[in-house]
Amino acid sequence: MDGSEFLVIGGGVAGLSAGAWLARHGRVAVLEGEAALGYHASGRSATFSHYGIGNALVRALTAHSRPFFLDAGADVLCRRSSALFVATEEMRGALEALERDMATHTGALAWVGEGEMRRLFPPLRTGAGAIVAGLLCPDGLRLDSDAMLQAFARSIRGAGGAVLTGCRIVGIDRLGDAWTVATGSGRRWTAPVLVNAAGAWADAVAALAGVAPLGLRPLRRTIVVVDPPAGADVRGWPFVKTAVDDFYILPESGRLMASPVDEVEADPCDARPEEYDVALAAWKVERYTTLSVARIAHRWAGLRTFAPDRSPVAGFDPRAPGFFWLAGQGGFGLQTAPALAEAAAALATGGGWPAGLAAAGITPLQLAPERLLNT
Repeated sequence: MDGSEFLVIGGGVAGLSAGAWLARHGRVAVLEGEAALGYHASGRSATFSHYGIGNALVRALTAHSRPFFLDAGADVLCRRSSALFVATEEMRGALEALERDMATHTGALAWVGEGEMRRLFPPLRTGAGAIVAGLLCPDGLRLDSDAMLQAFARSIRGAGGAVLTGCRIVGIDRLGDAWTVATGSGRRWTAPVLVNAAGAWADAVAALAGVAPLGLRPLRRTIVVVDPPAGADVRGWPFVKTAVDDFYILPESGRLMASPVDEVEADPCDARPEEYDVALAAWKVERYTTLSVARIAHRWAGLRTFAPDRSPVAGFDPRAPGFFWLAGQGGFGLQTAPALAEAAAALATGGGWPAGLAAAGITPLQLAPERLLNT
């Protein structure tokens, strides 16, 4: 039987980032069921960090995580890229509210007119019945998800820990003061602290451990890749998103990646794009831009898992000693991972609450699983 101080289930960005922080306090073992790290949500993200997603807590976590990405050095974990938030006449109020929310964290916002929006993103459809207002934020970051995952894994291994793939969990038991996890290969792992960072499977992992679920909801989102206008160099184009959650589009390897911002109820699974959702994505590309979608170059889907209040969960379950939840990162897991990992390490080790998190207005109570019990 293999022992450690912290046993993490889930090799996505949540589990690996938390493992990297926890490795400063004791031996960590991360168990991932798939053959590759970040196989599900972490590897299927749009990888763009911005303040136009989530609630106030998510924005604070995003802001607190930003220095981690930038301090790694130019193009190591991220590169700077602008975000353009746009609105039809019906969305104008939502765009104004978004400006107020984002202004808490960035003073670099600028209203732009139709001509400037088309200069920034030439195929954007503007005018009556289309986009009439835009808010430019130059503080966006395009994240390198694979570089992040590998950097966290190296930190864990460098501290003497283990990061293992292909470890399907078939049983979890509480024996004395420790949790014991059995894998399908017959190998067993034990630790006093079990971190449940299993993403869409987090409630299922809890059930294996005999812990009642929190009501986490996996929601499928579809992304397509389409061709830009002939001869266009899209490398400097911004990430573009509607003020309400209806559409986004951004450059991707010389093409354009777009999503209808769909949220379809799904069971935990290896998500695949449905034909209707792909068609919806193509229709929205043509609705919000002047592009004609003659073909879909690539398509995929991923599961974004939310707690009922759409805030992430980090903390010990009061009903199960040593069982630690790290779940519900929705579509903002990459951009909030450093802050959530710092918070998780403080909570899991009983250390003092980090001053930086406190200064950002982030409290343990906002993350605690207790808030979701008996609701």
